[in-house]
Amino acid sequence: MKPAPDYVPAHGLLRGKSVLVTAAAGAGIGFAVARRAAEEGCRALFISDVHERRLSEAVEAIQRETGLQAVHGLLCDVSQEAQVQALINAAEQQLGGIDVLINNAGLGTSKRIVDMGDDEWHKVIDVTLTGTFRVTRAALKVMQPRGHGVIVNNASVLGWRAQTEQAHYAAAKAGVMALTRCAAMEAAEFGVRINAVAPSIAIHAFLKKSASEELLNELSAKEAFGRGAEPWEIANVMVFLASDYSSYMTGEVVSVSSQRA
Repeated sequence: MKPAPDYVPAHGLLRGKSVLVTAAAGAGIGFAVARRAAEEGCRALFISDVHERRLSEAVEAIQRETGLQAVHGLLCDVSQEAQVQALINAAEQQLGGIDVLINNAGLGTSKRIVDMGDDEWHKVIDVTLTGTFRVTRAALKVMQPRGHGVIVNNASVLGWRAQTEQAHYAAAKAGVMALTRCAAMEAAEFGVRINAVAPSIAIHAFLKKSASEELLNELSAKEAFGRGAEPWEIANVMVFLASDYSSYMTGEVVSVSSQRA
């Protein structure tokens, strides 16, 4: 197994921009990209999550670790349209306009199709796909009239590749990919860019709680480096897509993976 590289120093990729990140509490990709955005010089940051205590802890941690004090948080369940609209309204006000939206909220479980009830199917689809749609729709309504903005969605390689017990999650992530491409075509005429990342596996504390050590070891072994990604390695690519360095990219899904072809 090849060890993870050293943490990459910041280069000011988001200097002067305002950033909104959904599902950013805890130790996963959402928190990693929120922290990275602060490190990369964003002028203000707004994060949301469904866990009140972890959300407040995330706000405090980013302020403490990066020195950015303009960090705001709000509870938001992306399966609830009223909460999504409240989030966009609050972020618009606190940030003085949203320059970058990172749609990170998603939900996954493991279940074979023959054992999966409609409720479980609908819950994963509603949070992971329809939630991304709801936040994107609300954000476009404020970005498009201004003539600029960037949206980065979190998809998954499972949108392309098959895995047992993941039909609902894979279907949702494939939908995020298609949503990204179609929304990008609609938003382009208004100067708004929309792209997505498709990670394979990023190891963090929450994943370790929801998946067995045996499964995580098996998935990590399939990677060319023999390890899962660090959450910040995924965050780096999301920040690149959010930055002006990717100004000619829209409607793209970038695989952040070391899986063998």
